[in-house]
Amino acid sequence: MLNKIILILVIFLSINANAQSKYVNLSGDFIQGGMVIGQSTKAVESATIDGVKIPIHQNLTLFAFGFDRDAKAKSVLTINYKDGSQEQIPLNIEQREYKVDRVNGVASKYVSPPESVLQRIRNDSTIVKQARAGLSFRTDFTDAAIKPAQGRLSGVYGSQRVFNGVPKRPHFGMDIAAKTGTDVIAPWSGKVMLAEPELYYSGGTLIIDHGMGITTTYIHLSAIHVEVGDVVNQGQLIAAIGATGRVTGPHLDWRLNWFNRKLDPQLLLP
Repeated sequence: MLNKIILILVIFLSINANAQSKYVNLSGDFIQGGMVIGQSTKAVESATIDGVKIPIHQNLTLFAFGFDRDAKAKSVLTINYKDGSQEQIPLNIEQREYKVDRVNGVASKYVSPPESVLQRIRNDSTIVKQARAGLSFRTDFTDAAIKPAQGRLSGVYGSQRVFNGVPKRPHFGMDIAAKTGTDVIAPWSGKVMLAEPELYYSGGTLIIDHGMGITTTYIHLSAIHVEVGDVVNQGQLIAAIGATGRVTGPHLDWRLNWFNRKLDPQLLLP
């Protein structure tokens, strides 16, 4: 009986454990919404995750990537080294179940926006994408993150939201409910890429770059205390919680991205 249990455990571990690389240490969360940091002991020429290019730091050893909400269970990291060799590392990605949140009382103009504001929504989307598209070689994301605000957890990553009975896109952030004016601090150091006081859906919106495609976003803000181009330090006051945009009450919607891939910021916390 004991031998059978051991055999089952060995099979389980062989299925779920990720392959080890001789040169690259991978750390992070191998789960839908997870961020992973790679550190190589050998110079890297290029890398891809399931065919998607991963930028390599100027030091030729550091990189980062992430898995989106609906990432498949199997993934392949391909690394090409400067010496001409290549390594393919199969990865197992933990699958998640997401809850459905039903929210009533949202103003109808936010559930089904009128034709007159559709262009504004498209413009908002464009400037947000541009803020996340740039590549810097900052390494702030390698530090341990801190929670950006104190309050009640009121929304989680990946959940499907139904506004006034109308299904909408999944939620891609961590919601922290607190009164308007509550301090928002920087979870990592970084550079401010966007600081908009009033976008249609997200209201007061702030985006900070932490390097290698990793950005964090803060929305529904009542005040923004930094400007585009500012370099902020971890723990610095950057904004205040509010109830701007599409909301039913004051809270911070905190988001994490690897370029356009939406990750789960809650996984950054202990």
